[in-house]
Amino acid sequence: EEDTIVNTFSTTKGITTICALRLIEQGKLDVDAPVAKYWPEFAAAGKEAITVRQIMSHRAGLPGIDSMIPVEKAYDWEPLPEALAAQKPFWEPGSQFGYHAVTFGSLVGEVIRRVSGKTVGTYWREEFAEPLGLDFHIGFGEELDGRCATMIPAPLPDLSKTDHPLVKAMLDPSSLTFKAFMVSPLMMVNPLYMNTREWRAAEVPAANGHGTARSLARLYGALATGGTLDGIHVLKPETIEMATQTQSQGQDAVLLFPTRFGLGFILDIPEFPISPNGTTFGHFGMGGSFGIADPEARYGVGYVMNKMMIPNPETRDDPRLRGMFNAIYESV
Repeated sequence: EEDTIVNTFSTTKGITTICALRLIEQGKLDVDAPVAKYWPEFAAAGKEAITVRQIMSHRAGLPGIDSMIPVEKAYDWEPLPEALAAQKPFWEPGSQFGYHAVTFGSLVGEVIRRVSGKTVGTYWREEFAEPLGLDFHIGFGEELDGRCATMIPAPLPDLSKTDHPLVKAMLDPSSLTFKAFMVSPLMMVNPLYMNTREWRAAEVPAANGHGTARSLARLYGALATGGTLDGIHVLKPETIEMATQTQSQGQDAVLLFPTRFGLGFILDIPEFPISPNGTTFGHFGMGGSFGIADPEARYGVGYVMNKMMIPNPETRDDPRLRGMFNAIYESV
C-alpha cells in the first residue's frame, strides 16, 4: 500500500548520517575532534585519538566486538556502546577501512546522544521526520504495526557453488566479516527477528529504520537539489558537499570487495556504478532497499520491499535495482 512502512536495514545509516551532519553544520559537533571529547569513556583501550570523521567513514577499526551481546540484551541501547567503549581497535585507526555494518549506528548514534541529549530515533523524529512530513521511523510503537510489512528473508544461496571470499568469511567466526555482522547471535537464534515487536520498538540506527519509499525519495530529492524540502531546511549545500567527498575508497577490509564512502554515505564507485554521472550518494540496505541522490541529474529515489534478495557476490548485482536504475536514467 502507499503508506506501508518497511524495514530498510542499512538504508537507515543514511538517516543516522543526516542527523550527525545537522549537528556538524550547527557547530555542535566537530568532525575532526576526538570522539572522546563527547564520549569520555570511549578513550579506553587506545582509542583517545579516534575522530568523529573516522567513525563516520568506517576507518575507526571497530567493525565488531570481541564478545557478542547476549540475545536478551540485543534490543537494549546501552550494551553495544559500552562494549565499543571498552573494545581495542582491530586495526590502527585511520590506517585502513572496513564496513562497520552494525557498530556504525552505535558509534555515531552514541555521539549524537551525547551531543544532543536525544536518541537517534527521537532526534530524527523531532528535527526531520515531523517538520518535513517524512514517514520514516527508528523505533516505533505498536500503533504502526498494522501498516508495517512482514519481511520475507531471501533463501540462502547454494554455498557450494561459490568460493567468493565474502561468503567464506561470513561463515568464519574468527573473521572480521563475521564479527561485523554478528555482534549478537540474534540472527542465528531467530532468523525472523526483523518481524518481532521487540525489533520494531528498538533503536538500531544502523539497521532498523522503517519507512516508505516516498519518504526516502523526498528526502534524497531534497539533498540532490540544494538541501531544502518544500521550503524547509534539511542540510546546507556546503554540508552536503563536505559529506560527499571521498573519505574511504578501495578494498574493504570487512566486505572484501571495493567500496567508497564519504561521511556516512555510500558513494558511486567505478567498479560497481550506480549512475553514469558518478555523483550518486546515499545508502543501500540488506535485501535490496535504498535511498539515493544524484545532484547532477537532480533527483532522489527511494525503494523499499519486503521480499529480500541476496545479490550475486561476484557482481553485487540485484536485477531489480539494475532494471530500476536503467529505467531512471533513460527517462532523465
